[in-house]
This record gives sequence, C-alpha cells and structure tokens, in this order.
Amino acid sequence: MADDTIFACSSGPPPAAIAIMRISGPSAMAVAAALAGTLPSPRVAGVRALRDPADRRLLDRALVLTFPAPRTATGEDLVELHLHGGRAVVAAVGDVLAAQPGLRAAEPGEFTRRALTNGVLDLTEAEGLGDLLSAETETQRRAALRIADGGLRTVIEDWSDRLVTVAASIEAQLDFSDEDDVPDQAVEAITTNIAGIADAMAALLATPPVERLHDGVRVVIAGPPNSGKSTLLNVLAARDVAIVSPLSGTTRDRIEAAVTRGGIAYLLTDTAGLTDTPNDIVEEIGIARAEAAMGSADIVLWLGDTPPTDPSHIAIHARADLSSRSSPPPFAELVVSAETGAGIADLWARLAAEAKALLPVADAIATNDRQRSLLRESEQHLRRAGQGDLLIVAEEVRCAMRSLNAITGRTGTEDVLDAIFSRFCIGK
Repeated sequence: MADDTIFACSSGPPPAAIAIMRISGPSAMAVAAALAGTLPSPRVAGVRALRDPADRRLLDRALVLTFPAPRTATGEDLVELHLHGGRAVVAAVGDVLAAQPGLRAAEPGEFTRRALTNGVLDLTEAEGLGDLLSAETETQRRAALRIADGGLRTVIEDWSDRLVTVAASIEAQLDFSDEDDVPDQAVEAITTNIAGIADAMAALLATPPVERLHDGVRVVIAGPPNSGKSTLLNVLAARDVAIVSPLSGTTRDRIEAAVTRGGIAYLLTDTAGLTDTPNDIVEEIGIARAEAAMGSADIVLWLGDTPPTDPSHIAIHARADLSSRSSPPPFAELVVSAETGAGIADLWARLAAEAKALLPVADAIATNDRQRSLLRESEQHLRRAGQGDLLIVAEEVRCAMRSLNAITGRTGTEDVLDAIFSRFCIGK
C-alpha cells in the first residue's frame, strides 16, 4: 500500500468556496498531467482546465500546484488541485481520480503517516498535529503547536544523544577495564550522567498531561437540596442546562455542561442535593452519584450553609440577592447571586486561577498517555542502571534508549501506529 498513489479532499467536506484535492505518491504527477494537460512549474500555482482523461469532458477550472519529492508534506510527489468547492465538483473530480490506474482514496491520517514513514516528521510531531486539528481552546492550540513544531522531539533527541555517549563510555570501560590507565571514577561518572538524564525525565513526567487540556477541568457544584446549584450551573454555562424549580430535589442525577472560557475548557457538573434523609431509592442513587462526582472532581464548589467537609472545596454563599441570605457565613470564600450576576466574575477568576494550577504551563511541553508510559519505562530503566555492574548498566541503557525511540516512532509496532493515525481525518 505504501507504493499506491492516494487522493482525498484535504480542506474539509463541501460545500465551500474552495476545495483542495490532494494527490500523493509515485503517480501523482502523471495523473495530474492526464487531467490538466500541462503542469505548472513546481510550487507555482497555475490555472488549468481539468478534464476526464476518458472522454475529455470538462470537470472544473482549477488552480494546480505541484510539489516534487522529497521536499513535500508527505515526502512523496504531491499535487494539489484547488477546485470550486461545490459537492458536485468535488464528487466528479474524485470519481475520475478513483478511476485512474494505481490510484485509491486515502485512509484516515494516511498522508501524515506517509510523512512519518518518509522522515518528514516524527511520531510526536504527528501526534501534535492531530491534537492541533482537534484543538478547541487557546491552551489546547498552544500545547499542540509546541509538540507539532518538534518541541518534544528535540528533548528526546537530546536525551538519546547523551545516552549514546554514556553507552560509548560503558563500552570503553568494559573493553579496557583491565588496563591501569582507566580511572577508577569512570563508573561513578557514568552513573552520575545516567541519574541526571533520569531526573530530567522525572521532571517532565511531573508536569500535567496533555489530556488535561482536552478533557477539561472538572468542576462539580455540590450542596444540599435547593441551595441554588442548578441556577448557578445555568449562569456559568450561559444557557438553560438544568431545570430550576423552588421545589427541593429537582435535580436527581448529574447534569454536565462543557464550557470554554479564557482559553480553558471546563466540564461543569450539577449534582443531586446531598441530604442524610433521602426520600426514595432514586434520590439515594442521585446522592451516591453526586458523591462520586465530588470524589473525581478537580474543583468542587460547595453551596451549603455549613462548612465543607473537605477544606479544598470552594465555599460559596449563593443566592445572596435574597433578603434572608444577606449575611454570608464566615467560612464563605465567595458571595454570588445568579439572579443579579453579583460575584460571578470573581467566581470565574477563582476558577481560572485553580485551573491554571492543574493545567500544563503555557508553551510547556505537554505529553500524552502513550508518550508518558514510554517515558516512564525509560526512566525506570535508567534508575535500575544505577545499580549493579557495568554489564547490567549497559543493558538498562539500551532498554531506555529503545523506549525513547518508540516515543518518536523510530521503533514501534504497526498496531500502535494504526491506533494513532485512525484518529486523523481523511485527507490529512
């Protein structure tokens, strides 16, 4: 399949003003010439009439760009046809391309996978590109761009180069260990270098994972029945998500709303009112789910008139517009009114401050679960390398390097690559 020439619309589904049909592979230039007649100079846009090679009927008048290998997005010969973006135009050109010998429609992520195979980018950059395509917030965009731009690859390559030097020192020590001119402190220097690299890996592992950015900061609104939880959720979500009623126990289950504010994604959760005397089994289930949500939350907003049992919960005096609630209790950290909007801006500021402490620092390298797992393996091998004789040290260093190579895609199994690139859209 790697020898096939592939094509796909890379600009998203029509209709649109312009649709970019991308063709990549050994037959890309010949196929484009069959449709366009003559091709413009490399990397120079030229207007061409695209015709079906079978009957010369006109398909569209389009801009054609050619990119000869290897300096292309895939490392192969690549052609872009900038079509009019109507559904019928894209379908007609796609049908003609599919009828050409040696051409087939691209699979999800196949263009990027070919770029990996041809050394245009490494696996971390490919994953960063995938995250960039799905980024919905500013923090997600910046984190993905840092990885897609080679931030993690640079760090991994530095560690790999240092471990190669360490491995060479180990081999030299093993080869000449019987000679008198080999210093006794050589082993100590080797283990010190290894420990330094392991510490650097541990520091990266200590930073929040990139999944934090995509999943959103989990904010749970909790408290007794009729404490204003649903009303506060609706105000924070800026829409009617939960039913609001003066009757106690309106919310019987968790209600979630995804919100983006200030470049940060939040998942807001309204919960059933907590009480020691539930009225029925449904309310008991709701309370159990509310407690489970609180246990897995990043931030809990407590709306009770008694102090929260967990000091990390943010105590809020809600419904402050009511005359009966004009005096907040001394433990309340924030006073808000969903009715008048008082204190809501302060609440968002507090949520942003709490969220930033949970998320990767701006422009820092944020690793995903796959990368962290391999990085942790590499660190563990290096920790074990500090113990035992040099033969054991050499083997542990080799294992550590193998895990690092798997992060960047230098080594890896096909099923891992299939799982990663299946998340990509067709045409990327």
